[in-house]
Order: sequence, then structure tokens, then C-alpha cells
Amino acid sequence: MRTVLLGPQRFRTTLGQVIGAVVPDGAVATVTAGWQDREGNTGELDAILGGRGRHLNLYGRLSDVLETDRRFAEAALAHRDAVDELAGIYSARLHSALESVYSVQRRRHRPDLAEAALADGVRVVRGIDRWYLETLDQLYGELQAAAPPEDSEPISRHRAEVAEALRQAAAVAIGGGHVGVLLRCLRLFDVDPPPQLPVIGWSAGAMCLTDRVVLYNDFGPRGAVGSEVWDRGLSRAPRIVALPHARRRLRLDDPMVLRVLVRRFADARCLLLDDGARVDLGPSGELPAGARVIGDDGAVHNLQEPS
Repeated sequence: MRTVLLGPQRFRTTLGQVIGAVVPDGAVATVTAGWQDREGNTGELDAILGGRGRHLNLYGRLSDVLETDRRFAEAALAHRDAVDELAGIYSARLHSALESVYSVQRRRHRPDLAEAALADGVRVVRGIDRWYLETLDQLYGELQAAAPPEDSEPISRHRAEVAEALRQAAAVAIGGGHVGVLLRCLRLFDVDPPPQLPVIGWSAGAMCLTDRVVLYNDFGPRGAVGSEVWDRGLSRAPRIVALPHARRRLRLDDPMVLRVLVRRFADARCLLLDDGARVDLGPSGELPAGARVIGDDGAVHNLQEPS
């Protein structure tokens, strides 16, 4: 299984070189749904791919479904509202728990007391993350029951067309943009490439390939908002928390915050994907030597051996 994760492509484009190395010939199925209304503006991408791109147009397909299937559109709207409400509750609970952890860690303690407080605080935060994902799963179940996609003519038609395009492709390239929209389209149209099909994802596209998508921005207009779990991903890149734009969105000079982040997602590696980054995963999703990750000490390290 060949999977490559890339950093943002806006300022330093590595996609063409990677595509040429991974799959020299054949069509490349592209997903640019995260660009939303700009999904069709693929001139630059077409040039990079040398005319080999076969665009799946998932956002346009989503728009068509919402316009032609009233039952699904109404269920999808109710689902969106429920997810928004859940996200608000989750955010309030999470930020309170995280601030408690940070506050305790900033005080001076005996090392053993500080470690015990950190471990207990992180357990609480993990519990909130787990509750959120489990509740989100329930909401997806409600959407499935209210408007089964397999009962929708336009969804079934689009799924069949997407599946055929994937069968004819030599690789899949998943772009960035709005990660929520991107995930929604990938899920609705069953875009889950088989293991033998190489996949390249950059920025939000790389995030969607992991087990769970984590949002973060320490430099937003409201200041640091803390890292929030957003949704489950495709699990093509397991045991990884993908962090594109790390230099621009994470306080990499704050070891305390980064230690909490690493402890919180201790079952995965926190992988930095800055401009120009390229990470070729091993056959089972292993990170290669040289990959930049956040260590247990809250500092950035290059892996010395595959992990």
C-alpha cells in the first residue's frame, strides 16, 4: 500500500515531483471538494499533473444531491444542525478541561505531583474526546436511518460514477481546503481507495487519511483555541495525527502545551507537515526515518528510525 502525505502546496509545490515518482503513467483521480465553490478551478493542478488529472467533482456531486433529493437534503440539514450543537458542547467541555490541565502545569510542584496531575488531567480530556466521537457516531447513525444513501437515486448514481473513475485511475490525489466539507464528500460518495491504489494527500487531504481529524490554531483571531477532534478519517494513515501548517498554527515554542497534546493522542504520532514536507508511509502505515514529530518532551524531533 503506497500512501504519501504532503504539506501545504500553496507556497512550495512538491506534488508534481511526487506524482511522477509514485505513478509515472496513468490517470490520477483528484479530489478538490475542500475548495468548495472553487472546485472547478483546476488549471494549476492540471498543469502540475501534466493533463493526467481526472477530477471526481465531489462538491458538485454533493450540490446536485442536495438539489434533487429533498429527503436526503432535509435529513442532512438536521444532521448538520445536530453536529453543530454537539461541537459547541464538546468545545465548552474540552476547553475547560484543557485550561485546568494547563493551569496546574504552570504552577510549581514537586515533580511527582506535577506528573500525577498531568496524567489525571489528560485522562479527563481523552474521555471528553471519546464521548464526542461516540456521540458523533450516533448522529451519523441517525442520518443513515433517516435517509439511507443507498435509497437515493442521485447518490447511488454518483457513487457508481466515482467508483468507475477510481477503477480506471492509477493513483488518487486528495487536496486541501475545508476539511469538514472534504470529509463529508469523501464519506457520502464512498471514496475509500483500495490498498493497491497509491494515494497522495496534502494539507487537509492528508488529515482526512488519518484515523481522526484534529483541528488546531494557536494564532487565530480569538487567540489559542486548543486542539479539537473534528471527525474520524479514512484510516489510510493509521496512528498519525496530521498537523499541516504547523509553524503557522502551533506554538512550537511552548513545550508544556505540546506535551499535553502528545499525551492526549498517545496512541498516535503527532506529525508536522509544513511547506515542502513529504512523508512516504511504510506498507502498514509506518512513519519513515526523518519524519518530523512532536516528542514526549514537547519538542520537535526527526525520527531516527521507522516507527
